[in-house]
Amino acid sequence: MHWVPACDLDDIDPEDLVRFDHAGRTYAIYRDPDGTVFATDGLCSHEQVHLCGGLVIGDEIECPKHNGRFDYKTGAARRAPCVTALRTYPTRIVGGIIEIGLED
Repeated sequence: MHWVPACDLDDIDPEDLVRFDHAGRTYAIYRDPDGTVFATDGLCSHEQVHLCGGLVIGDEIECPKHNGRFDYKTGAARRAPCVTALRTYPTRIVGGIIEIGLED
């Protein structure tokens, strides 16, 4: 695994997310109310819509197209039409920069 800088911690408000594109893939980086950061695939598993246009509600991200929901901490699909989980990725904060752990 290698760590890739995604964004500044200050770029994400608590209970929000940002889009991060790297090597032809899209990721979503989240910040919970406690300041912990999480990362998932950036596209909804239902119809490949960018999740960054969605709404963070508690520990869920709601897809902007069909209102399906995922747990952004675990990737679990929580509301139809979404039934396939999102892949999650490890994160860390180094010097105020959020890094995402990606496989080599």
